[in-house]
Amino acid sequence: MPSPTTTAPAQDTVAAPDVAALAAGTAIFGTGGGGAVYTSQIVAEEALRANGPVPLVSVDDLGPEDLVILMSGIGAPTVGIEMLSSSGQIELLVREAEAAAGRPITTLMAAEIGGSNGVGPVGWASRLGLKLLDADGMGRAFPDAAMVAMNVAGVPCEFSVLSDVVGNVSVIKTVDLHWLERHARALTVASGSICLGVHYPMTAETARGAVVEGTVGAAIRVGHALLSSSDPVAAVADELGGSILLTGKITDLDRRTVGGFSRGSVTIAGTGADRGRLQRVEIQNENLVVLEDGEVLVSVPDNVTIIDAETGHAITTEMLRYGQRVSVLAWACDPIWRTPRGLELAGPRAFGYDLPYTPFGGADR
Repeated sequence: MPSPTTTAPAQDTVAAPDVAALAAGTAIFGTGGGGAVYTSQIVAEEALRANGPVPLVSVDDLGPEDLVILMSGIGAPTVGIEMLSSSGQIELLVREAEAAAGRPITTLMAAEIGGSNGVGPVGWASRLGLKLLDADGMGRAFPDAAMVAMNVAGVPCEFSVLSDVVGNVSVIKTVDLHWLERHARALTVASGSICLGVHYPMTAETARGAVVEGTVGAAIRVGHALLSSSDPVAAVADELGGSILLTGKITDLDRRTVGGFSRGSVTIAGTGADRGRLQRVEIQNENLVVLEDGEVLVSVPDNVTIIDAETGHAITTEMLRYGQRVSVLAWACDPIWRTPRGLELAGPRAFGYDLPYTPFGGADR
């Protein structure tokens, strides 16, 4: 089955009725991170109802006059549940970005398709009257600014702009994305551990081959599969070409907010046909490694999402609770992350795990 992230878009606009499916799909692609989608869904639906559908364009649709920029939230998802963005924050960000770029921005792109960061840009594009690129920088969610496809492809980031809810704005120009992560994370922590940011201005030429294409359309398709099926867990796994590793109950949860990240682990005891099995999932905003009986079943950059065992809806790491009945869903990452540079940036060792990477699901899709 082809990877959903490389399938051609099935639509040329995103309208208010699409947002529920988009939100359900981006929650799955969030691999536990990216922030809870509920608030972003409401905001995006309201923006689209007020301003109309957003044009959804491919990289091939971009012309020489177009300038794409990534937009996202940054910080701890646990904080993002309570600290919402302020009115005027996105307009301020884009004005500062256009001043730094010296030209108008025509197109927004999600930094990550996962979670609220996959939904937010739809509403923001609608409010700003901009196009939305059917692509993102990760094909999932990652917690670090350096973990983007453009960095794998060697495209430099000219500048970044961050703003917080009280109106502080920072324009950052760093020597590489590792330094951007350090500076942006420090500013975010100083702002209460949540900010909005724009970065990575790109033309049609620089975006081509440097982004993960088709992910907005893919998220909508995954969401429709989830919302329309009588067996949503199986439907989502089938749409992604993935596998259910375990179905069971959360029996232990260790989660804390440290340095702007949600860190910890969750233990799931199998039930039903999986009774007697025990899995541990390591988290750092996202689900990173699944272990059973000391064996690594799947590890980053491949994708792991903990979903409700009945409804199929994703459960973000900040919403995990003792006693929840869940299924552990895994599927292969986009092939860009299986390259040597991709594994250097986002493989197990990039997160501090002394583990070799074994591709989940066999060969690249």
